[in-house]
Amino acid sequence: MSDVAQFVAAAAKADPILSGSDGDQAAITKANSEFEKIASDLKLTPVTYLVGNLPTTADVNLYARLHPAVSSAPASQWPETPAVLRYFLHIQDLSGVKAAQKELPNAFPPVDVDVNSLPAPPRAAPAPKQKKEKKDKAAADGAAKEGKEGKKDKKEKKDGAAAAAGAPEGAKTEKKQKKEKAPKQPAAPAAPFVPVPSMIDLRVGKVLDVKRHPDADSLYVESIDVGEAEPRTVCSGLVKYMTEDEIRGATIITVCNLKPVTMRGVKSFAMLLCASSPEGKDGGVEFVLPPEGAKAGDRVYFEGEEFENATPEPQLNPKKKVFETIQPGFITLDNRDAAWINPETKSVHKIRTKDGVCKAKSFVGASLS
Repeated sequence: MSDVAQFVAAAAKADPILSGSDGDQAAITKANSEFEKIASDLKLTPVTYLVGNLPTTADVNLYARLHPAVSSAPASQWPETPAVLRYFLHIQDLSGVKAAQKELPNAFPPVDVDVNSLPAPPRAAPAPKQKKEKKDKAAADGAAKEGKEGKKDKKEKKDGAAAAAGAPEGAKTEKKQKKEKAPKQPAAPAAPFVPVPSMIDLRVGKVLDVKRHPDADSLYVESIDVGEAEPRTVCSGLVKYMTEDEIRGATIITVCNLKPVTMRGVKSFAMLLCASSPEGKDGGVEFVLPPEGAKAGDRVYFEGEEFENATPEPQLNPKKKVFETIQPGFITLDNRDAAWINPETKSVHKIRTKDGVCKAKSFVGASLS
């Protein structure tokens, strides 16, 4: 078994959630086939995870393949490939990856990168547009004139032949006239798809019951009231971080429009929104909590005129990676308020219900997922 395969196996053994859901296997296989090119070109679309909304063995596999380049690269290189560096450091922080590094210390040891000391990424000026060369107008006019004269000669010969055959003088050969079609209007270019946080359906949930997953040591299976006729079944990888008693009866935030996934034989219909310690998940994981008075099914939304009255998508399309694009901007502020920071404008949009802002219990500067 290769070093990469051993490392991936050790990570999956430590955290079974990395094995993926039953429906993820084809996507994981496809992702694995593209790793050689990504690792050699160091080009990666900004993503949180390669498959779905949770880390899988595909992410550990790519991490191991990127490791030689990342560990040996000078600091001056990383501003040119920020997506690769961010992804690498995020996967390196997974509990399964850390466990594999302890089991195989000489395989792919942690890489310490001080992102605050990196130089700013270069901003190259756009290349000037090249003007298209004009065709020789005289040559074009000449060709058009010759074409008209040729058509005129043909018509005169045809009329003469008709007269010789006894056709009345001035008679013209009938032709079927084609109906003139209106020129087609060029289709307007489709607007680029831009994920926004209001597409995500966040709701207050009440945990009615929780138990260990029968076939996955790291997973709980919860029954959660999200304001619908029937509670939703949800799988979460919280065994390492919370007890059943801490979860049962909790009022929390749920992500309700992710595509359902089957995790070790149990279908999960939502995700619990949690805050991870700024030091990584080894530093702890806790729920993002709604304000006092919140009830199961209450709408959770983002502050801002453009978001507050928007309607979430019925179900997020995994191919469009809405949650994966928005999630890196989820954070808790200095007062523990949960928020999304727009990466383009740096504007802050707090996550709230009609009763107030949602908060983490204790973490400041935490990542939310």
